[in-house]
Amino acid sequence: MARDVTDATAISGRDELVAWIADGEKPKAAWRIGTEHEKVPFRVGSHSPVPYEGPDGIRALLDGMAALNGWEPILDDGLPIGLADETGGGAISLEPGGQFELSGAPVETLHETAAELERHLDEVRRIGGPLGIRFLTLGMSPLWTRAQTPVMPKRRYRIMAGYMPKVGRLGLDMMFRTSTVQANLDFGSEADMVAKLRVSLALQPVATALFANSPFTDGKPNGLLTMRSEIWRDTDGDRTGMLPFAFEDGMGYERYVDYALDVPMYFVKRGDVYHDVSGGSFRDLLAGTLPQLPGERATISDWANHLSTIFPEVRLKRFLEMRGADVGPPDMIVALGAFWTGILYDDAALAAAAELVRPWSSEDRERLRAEVPRLGLKATVAGRGLRDVARDVLRIAQAGLEARARRGGGGAADEAGFLDPLAEIVSTGATQADVLLECYHGAWAGRVDPVFDEAVF
Repeated sequence: MARDVTDATAISGRDELVAWIADGEKPKAAWRIGTEHEKVPFRVGSHSPVPYEGPDGIRALLDGMAALNGWEPILDDGLPIGLADETGGGAISLEPGGQFELSGAPVETLHETAAELERHLDEVRRIGGPLGIRFLTLGMSPLWTRAQTPVMPKRRYRIMAGYMPKVGRLGLDMMFRTSTVQANLDFGSEADMVAKLRVSLALQPVATALFANSPFTDGKPNGLLTMRSEIWRDTDGDRTGMLPFAFEDGMGYERYVDYALDVPMYFVKRGDVYHDVSGGSFRDLLAGTLPQLPGERATISDWANHLSTIFPEVRLKRFLEMRGADVGPPDMIVALGAFWTGILYDDAALAAAAELVRPWSSEDRERLRAEVPRLGLKATVAGRGLRDVARDVLRIAQAGLEARARRGGGGAADEAGFLDPLAEIVSTGATQADVLLECYHGAWAGRVDPVFDEAVF
């Protein structure tokens, strides 16, 4: 999230929380695609992490980007911790360990997504190159320990870092050492939201397998294809997971709100002050009885910020966020948007995907989620190999994109071509992680350092 919401409008009850989410409904013509991706910076030559301060640190990178693109600095306690395009063109933010994130603008087509990404990476190279900074196309930093990883000066992260070890073993690794790519998509009604949420939750492990790209930790193989995904399984059970309630009768905005109300809070922001209320109840804040801030009542910004601290595999805010993928090279970043746009933005494709996952039980979905970090496309679900399932899903996504018929400039091909990297993975059965591991055990002679030359933006 680029920055915290600052709407101080008071909330008087649960119905207003429900209405806030429902206000995200859009007619189909207004549906957009948003893409966010994180990337781990490193020093060229030494392959060391990049601290915030210093003439060639992360702050210098942000300052240079602002001078180049004219975006406004986002400040935290007087320090720049991101940039925002005030015309609605997106934002840049810092994750806890310095992961550099682009939150892209909501765009109409995947051609625009690709162009936006190309512009951003060109700017990053123009500023980062002279500073000796490059970025990894991996879902987890492969070499440095958590202790060696720098800490960015964002106050909300200090609160989170203090709370994480109380609720899981790997939450700090999630914060400081992982990188993801995320696709954000719209819904037209409550029923449309529910249909998309169910399909995307069920298929999220398929995306996780296809995008598996974090097989190294602390300089050696970690025994998994996507350590990033496994880390999320032991981060904080109150705010992560596959949302089994979403498949129950009566699912809708109200049910999600009730779930979110029961997720413990991290902070309440008043003015420029972050109040640590970790473990507190939003229900208490709503009632004005939060022990850490007696008498303080909830605002719209509190609700929006609280929703941003909930991390299920698919997150509902005023749009749906697909959260299951490791970051990868540029074609894979665009491919994630293509995967979900093809499935969710065409009625026939959405119906076909719903039919595909309909036989899967809650136990099937949970078992698949648990197996994929280790097995990738070799996992099974409801008696079928996941590679075969992924092949079917890609056919559905391709048909959905072809039906959209959104062509690029000058009569270029439609959006279906952006699925090509995923089709290659299904064809060969080798994920990005499999390829990296083959290199490690072969040409790299048991060394991880070559990723700093071969897995970079």
